Amino acid sequence: MSEAAQHWDGEYDVIVIGSGAGGLTAALRARAEGLSSIVLEKSDRYGGTSAVSGGGIWIPCNDQIAEMGESDSYDEALTYLRHLTGGEVPEARIEAYLRNAPEMVRALARESDVHFRSVRKYPDYFPDKPGGKPGFRTMEPAAFDAARLGDDFEGLREPFAGTQLMGRVSMDQVQAHTLFTRGAGWIRLTLGMMWRYWTDLRWRMRTRRDRRLTLGQALVGALRAALRRQDVPVQLGTGLVSLIEEQGRVIGVEVECDGTRKRLRAAQAVVLASGGFESNQEMREQYLPKPTDAAWTAAPPINHGDGIRAGLALGAGTAFMDLTWGAPTVDMPGEVPQPGLFVERALPGCLMVNGKGERFCNEADPYTEVIYAMYRNHQQSGCCVPAWMICDATFRKKYPLGPTLPGSIQPDRKLPRDWWGKVIHRADSLEALAGAIGVDADGLARSVERINRYARQGVDAEFGKGGNVFDRYYSDPTVKPNPCLGPVEKGPFYALRVDPGELGTKGGLLTDEHARVLREADGKAIDGLYAVGNCSAAVMGRTYAGPGATLGPAMTFAYIAAHDIATRAAEQRKAA
Repeated sequence: MSEAAQHWDGEYDVIVIGSGAGGLTAALRARAEGLSSIVLEKSDRYGGTSAVSGGGIWIPCNDQIAEMGESDSYDEALTYLRHLTGGEVPEARIEAYLRNAPEMVRALARESDVHFRSVRKYPDYFPDKPGGKPGFRTMEPAAFDAARLGDDFEGLREPFAGTQLMGRVSMDQVQAHTLFTRGAGWIRLTLGMMWRYWTDLRWRMRTRRDRRLTLGQALVGALRAALRRQDVPVQLGTGLVSLIEEQGRVIGVEVECDGTRKRLRAAQAVVLASGGFESNQEMREQYLPKPTDAAWTAAPPINHGDGIRAGLALGAGTAFMDLTWGAPTVDMPGEVPQPGLFVERALPGCLMVNGKGERFCNEADPYTEVIYAMYRNHQQSGCCVPAWMICDATFRKKYPLGPTLPGSIQPDRKLPRDWWGKVIHRADSLEALAGAIGVDADGLARSVERINRYARQGVDAEFGKGGNVFDRYYSDPTVKPNPCLGPVEKGPFYALRVDPGELGTKGGLLTDEHARVLREADGKAIDGLYAVGNCSAAVMGRTYAGPGATLGPAMTFAYIAAHDIATRAAEQRKAA
C-alpha cells in the first residue's frame, strides 16, 4: 500500500518512542529545530529508568570545568574513550559524542531552562587510565520544584526509596556523598534536609513525595516542564507495535492504546528511545551470559526490548547484545526491582566472596566491573552466582548495608522479622554464618584473615581496593591507613546475597554518528529511523567511562538526531 493510500490517525514530523531522558530530549530538540513532535510512552508513568537514576551526565570538556580551575581537553577525553573501548566502537561515534555533548548542555540551558552543575569530586570510573580525570566531568541536574509540573507531576515515575533520605527526602549527589561518607557537617545537613521536608506543610498535605526534585527526578521533571511550555504532547499508555516502512523508509508507527491500534505518520523520522530488554526473560536467555534472571534487575520492570525488536524486524544490525550496565543487587523476595549495592561495597570492613568463601574482585570497583568479575569467576568456580557480601557488627553499626540503614539508626530489632534468613543473615561466628549461607567455612576464614591483614597494612595485595581516587569516593576518611579497608572481626557477622543485576542492558541497534539506525546487510542507514539510549548499541562499548556515561550519550545523541532530522528536512524542502 502506498503512503498516499494509507489511513493515518495522526501526523507529526518526529515521533519519539520512550519517555526517558533521551526521548524527552529528542522531542524537545526537534521542537526547537522547528519540527512538530510527540512522545509515546508504553507505561502509565513517564521518565523511564532515567527518572529513578542518579540523573548524572558524563560530559568531558563541559563549560564549568575551567570555572572550577580544573582542566580538560578533547584530546584527553578521546584518548580515554579510545583506551576504554579498545577499537570496538567506530571512532566517528566517539568523536560525535565528545564534540556535541557540551553543546547539548548549553542548548538545553539556553532554550529550555534545564540546567546542570559539574560535580567536582566525582571521578571517572577509571581515573588512572590514559586521559582519565579525578572529577568534574560528571554533571548533575539542578534541583527542580515539582510544583512547576502542575498536574503532570502525578505522571512522573516515582524515585526509588534507596535514593532518598529516610526513603522520602530528596538529596542530590553532593549531599549523598557527604551523608554516606559522614563528611564534615553531615549531621547538620541531615537535620536541615529533614526540616525542609517536614515544614513544607502545603506540599505535605498534597503528597508524601518531596517537592524538591533531585537526581533523575530533577532531570526528567525539568525536561517534561520544558515540553509543556512548548506544547509537545507526552502520551502515556501507548506501546509500540511495529514500525511502518515503505520503499526502504520508515514513515510511521503502529501503536496500541487502551486495546486499540492506531497508525501515526512520521513525516520526517521516528526516534527509538524505548530502553533495553532487561525485563524480557526470553531476550535475556537469548543474549546475556548464563545464568540470568529478570528478577535480578535494578531497573523498573518496564523495558522489554520493543524498539530493538522493531528495528530487527526491518533488518537492523545490533552490537553488544551480551552486555549490561551491570550492578550487584540484593535478593529481596517479592520486591521488584531489587535494590543495588552502589555505596557500601567501597566502605571499610566488608568483603564479597563466592561459594568457596573466596574473594573474586575489588569490592569498590565500578559496578559493571564487579558483574564482569562475578561471571568470570562463576565460569571458573561454578559458584559465584550468587555471591555474598560479608561484614561484621562494626560495619553494620556504622554503615548502610543493602536495604538497611546503619545499625545506629536502624538496629537489628527494628528490621522486619521475615528478612532474617532470607534478605539478611546473621550469626555469632564466621563458621556459623558460612553454614547458614552454604559457603565453605575454611575458605571464608582464610579470606577474612587476609582482608584483616590488608586492613592493618593499608594495601589490598590481591585486588587493590582503595588504590585509586574512584575507590575512595565512597569510603570512610576517618579509617587509616586505607579508608576502604577495615577488619572483619567483631561478631555478630552478617551476609547479604548478591545477584548479578543491572541498571539496564547496553546492547542494541547499530547506529552511526548521526544516531541513524544501520542495516545489518550492508551497513547503510535505514531512512527515517534513529535510535538513542539503551535501545542503541552503547558508544561506551564494553566499559563504563564514568558517572552519567549512560544518560550523557543518550541525551547527546538525541540532540544530534534532532539536528540531523531537521537538516535533512530543510534539504528536502529546498530540493522540492
